Amino acid sequence: MRELEGALGQRIESGAARLCHVWMLERADGVRMGFTDHDRDLDFEGVVCRAASGWTLGSGEAVAGTQAGGFSAAGALDDEAISEADIVAGLYDAARVVLWRVDWSDVSARVRLWAGSLVHLRREAGRFVADLEGPMAQLDRVVGRTYGRDCDAVLGDARCGLSAGEIAGQTCDRTWKTCGAVFGNQVRFRGFPDVLGDDFVLLRPVGGVRHDGRSRR
Repeated sequence: MRELEGALGQRIESGAARLCHVWMLERADGVRMGFTDHDRDLDFEGVVCRAASGWTLGSGEAVAGTQAGGFSAAGALDDEAISEADIVAGLYDAARVVLWRVDWSDVSARVRLWAGSLVHLRREAGRFVADLEGPMAQLDRVVGRTYGRDCDAVLGDARCGLSAGEIAGQTCDRTWKTCGAVFGNQVRFRGFPDVLGDDFVLLRPVGGVRHDGRSRR
């Protein structure tokens, strides 16, 4: 549980707090925008936070440690706030978002609840839904290739190299055996069938078994 200090904590303890949420959004091009779920606009850090945008807090998870955490928010699409044309143009890609809990009668009484970036903004029946993720999410991303026994290509893509006719309705389980037996495509296999797996840890010398360094396929 977060311990609130300062003006906001004192107001909550006294029962005088009038609380709402404020989102501060900064795009990659430096444009700053503000939104609130209060019933009127608020002036926050020199930015007018629009109540008419309809921003509301969706599902969320704030976590400690090295877990990613994330929130979602939803609101209306209109040209004065977030327009559909700007979404299509990618102006909100990777925008920074900070979520505040604010006393709307005195916005200097506030606490920052969460900060992260906008990872996906989708349109749904005249509204948008923004998916937000915390800074620790960077640690969850896979950079480069993952080395494993199975192929990491998608059946029929450029790395796989098979045409639609060669696939002919077949499915692929991404194994070396299937790649050769079903598709005859092992020359383009994008996995590492000889990489050691977890079962290798359990191996021990056994009498009568040939140990000459050959492939274990």
